[in-house]
Amino acid sequence: MTASPDTAVGVDVVPVAGYIGAQITGVDLRENLDDATVAEIQRALNEYKVVFFRDQEIGHAEQVAFARRFGKVTPAHPHEENPPEGFPEILPIDSRRYDKNLGRKRTSYDHSWHTDVTALINPPAASILRSDILPPYGGDTAWTNLVVAYQNLPKELRDFVDTLYIKHQFQTRAAEGSQRDRKVKEANLVSYHPAVRVHPLTGERALFVSPGFTRGAREIRGFSPDQSEALLKLLWSEATKTEYTVRFQWKPGSVAFWDNRATAHLAIADAGHLDHDRVLYRVTLEGDVPKGVDGRESESVSGEPFYGA
Repeated sequence: MTASPDTAVGVDVVPVAGYIGAQITGVDLRENLDDATVAEIQRALNEYKVVFFRDQEIGHAEQVAFARRFGKVTPAHPHEENPPEGFPEILPIDSRRYDKNLGRKRTSYDHSWHTDVTALINPPAASILRSDILPPYGGDTAWTNLVVAYQNLPKELRDFVDTLYIKHQFQTRAAEGSQRDRKVKEANLVSYHPAVRVHPLTGERALFVSPGFTRGAREIRGFSPDQSEALLKLLWSEATKTEYTVRFQWKPGSVAFWDNRATAHLAIADAGHLDHDRVLYRVTLEGDVPKGVDGRESESVSGEPFYGA
């Protein structure tokens, strides 16, 4: 990348797949980044939807500080009760916790395609995930470009999907009667979002169907459950076509930063049967209330907005 007057010198952005994803080098996330570097990372994020950093020696404090350069950092999760001490913003993605809380071996809470916490009225705008403890192989994560998924629909289907509003609901996967199960049921999150949301920074339209949060609800406003499920299956299939995706192999010091308003992601379930721990740490940025093509905002059924600081 050739530096322009407003481009940070030494920052290099290299695409890693045809439709989504780039690796950024020349940045040390331990440092207090200058405005030009922050702007360059934001530009890359807008264009490539997810960006990756390697060989970053950072901990919780540096991760939170880096996130704050791009927006307000939220608490770890609406249903999180045990973040690391002193860091209420950090959500552990920890296979050891899932053994305890879910009662079964797995390396991620959700092994379906999803966008983070879309049952909220204002889902997180972006997420930043860093590796800590990794299996020797397996446990990759994939992302898909929901802008391209929308753009490549036939025009007649785009026009139809522009009008739809879908119910997103948080589904508990915790053991029945557990503390997490009770917490989710007591403060369940339910919202109706447009099937196509307009990105507040780029103006791009993105298919917004988040299978992990719409599969259980199985409801498109104005359609029966069977009709909704058939339509959702079609949209899920379009949103997660292999050619729109990038797969990232975690290594020590890896960091991924993605735009939840333009992507969905998948924790690939190929390491849960291995006798290895997998621990990563996530922070999220406060999001806006989605707007559809017609300018209408999402509607909350239950649950409070999720604000950061």
